[in-house]
Amino acid sequence: MSTHVGASSQPSTSQMPLDRQVLATIQARIAGSTTSRRAWLMHRMLLVADMSALGLAFAAGQLLTLGDRRLPTLLVIAVFPAWIVAAKLYGLYERDNEWGAYSTTEELDAVLHLTTLGVWAVVVVAVVAGEHIPLERVVITWALALALIGGGRSAARGLCARTSAFRQKAIVVGAGDIGQLVARKLMMHPEYGIDVAGLVDAEPRDRRQELAQVEVLGPIDDLNRIVGDLDVDRVIVAFSGIRDAETVGVIRAVNELDRDVCIDIVPRLYELVGPKAFLHSVEGLPLIGLPPVRLPRSSRAVKRVVDVVGAVACLVLVLPLLVLVALLIKLDSPGPAFFRQERIGRDLEPFQLLKFRTMTVGTSDAEHRAYIERSMSADPALAGNGLFKLERATSVTRVGRALRRSSLDELPQLINVLRGEMSLVGPRPCLEYETAGFAPHHFERFLVPPGITGLWQVTARARATFREALEMDVAYVRGWSLLLDLRLLLRTPLELLRSGKTS
Repeated sequence: MSTHVGASSQPSTSQMPLDRQVLATIQARIAGSTTSRRAWLMHRMLLVADMSALGLAFAAGQLLTLGDRRLPTLLVIAVFPAWIVAAKLYGLYERDNEWGAYSTTEELDAVLHLTTLGVWAVVVVAVVAGEHIPLERVVITWALALALIGGGRSAARGLCARTSAFRQKAIVVGAGDIGQLVARKLMMHPEYGIDVAGLVDAEPRDRRQELAQVEVLGPIDDLNRIVGDLDVDRVIVAFSGIRDAETVGVIRAVNELDRDVCIDIVPRLYELVGPKAFLHSVEGLPLIGLPPVRLPRSSRAVKRVVDVVGAVACLVLVLPLLVLVALLIKLDSPGPAFFRQERIGRDLEPFQLLKFRTMTVGTSDAEHRAYIERSMSADPALAGNGLFKLERATSVTRVGRALRRSSLDELPQLINVLRGEMSLVGPRPCLEYETAGFAPHHFERFLVPPGITGLWQVTARARATFREALEMDVAYVRGWSLLLDLRLLLRTPLELLRSGKTS
């Protein structure tokens, strides 16, 4: 049998050996995918941010200390490739591929560890080479590198988020309660860069009010066709009506498409899976580990120290603002400047919460009680502002509206923190009548003090229902760590600026 040789020196895909053909298909799929373009852009932007930050930190450290002795040029040059290799080992250039909502605050521990390790590695190498580096230069360079790398990475992510390459088109498999909940959350967070193209389910439930414009694209059997026709970048599996075995087969088929499609799966019993859950395996069978829900005494003590130091520092800084706001409230409407209300704290102990008064004196809580009851339903209605937030146009004062938009009405709660009744970070302070609709696991939120800010306030705010806010409070308690508190504190000002435009 003769072998035909074509005119072209390059063999066609059909003539390639099977292994090379598979490799070529994968490479072509990756090269043309939105996911890869997004990763390419993000990697390079983060790389530029890191290199710029390191260069500025070393230069500024030299200038600010006015030292005569300079680091050897070769040592400084070697820092840059060493950082790239170490940062890749730490996963600092790959995490954004996993999820578009990845925040710089979530990698603070890795950046802090790597920056500290890197600076002291430079010091050790310099000492071995016979060079002396003043301690003040080491400290200044370390502090500047940490601040510039963090700020640069935040700016890089912000710039990438503004580009079309950052956005992904997603479909949600499952049009039941969970699937529709996932779709709604994605639509309420445009900063994630994920556009919901539709739902996939053979037997969809009636759509929620917010999803009226979201199309049901067809049954899961048509998933491959839908992904190809709509040029989908991400598939989110959130419980469909068909058997799990069939779902597994269809999802595997998606991986065989000539596209680089990201796949996310909402786990069964997702209500139990908190931030501290970990993945391990038994002979390749994945298991999700759930640590016990508890806060050791040492952790309580550390949290309390942070609260006291932070509250004192904040009160000193904002004291003139407190006086000004109190004066504006008194001039705007009759009544006291401060509003006191009984809330439920840690271990279900009641306490008097302090806020700046934002409503007229004598406003009834009947409307709020009815709103909480509606919000606990499976399909709560949006308010007229497009958010899950009770509007009280006739009861809120002029100054009160501004205070609520900026959350400045919460500042007096710093006094509650000093008293030990609240924390800087924690679950939302709860009213007694709100507990009437709690599920048993919702009471876990009372294992820690309520907070001025928290997971719900930072990640969702008025875009979440009351029931969803409770779930986030429980997730905070289950996943508490000092680093989580620091992340939430750092993200709070940015979230206030963002939400102040829509609150």
